[in-house]
Amino acid sequence: MNLTDPISNALTVIRNGSMARKIKVDIKFSKMTEEILSILKRDRFIKDFKFIDDKKQGILRVYLKYTSNEEPVIKGLARISKPSLRVYVKKDRIPKVFGGLGIAILSTSRGVVTNVQAAEMQAGGEVLCYIW
Repeated sequence: MNLTDPISNALTVIRNGSMARKIKVDIKFSKMTEEILSILKRDRFIKDFKFIDDKKQGILRVYLKYTSNEEPVIKGLARISKPSLRVYVKKDRIPKVFGGLGIAILSTSRGVVTNVQAAEMQAGGEVLCYIW
């Protein structure tokens, strides 16, 4: 487990949890992870998440979402920019994920947003991950 990268950690826990058809998974709290989860909730990739105070760092409990025939809503997650290799895009190079079926999450000067929001704001930034 890579403790230096909370985003990779969170994506791996979510990916493994949904492949194992778990109802919920727990992730160590980080502000960035919380912002990514609120985007996933808003775009209906997860049911919900909540903060649990464990008297330490804190835990984010994520409730995974499945289709009516028990398939995970999240088909795939990919970490793009890593601590060892940052990936930045200019406003005119914002990626589309699976022809618009998925989302890219970017960290911009105006906060953590989806590729669609970044294009609307005319803002580039660091490409954190793809979700489809």
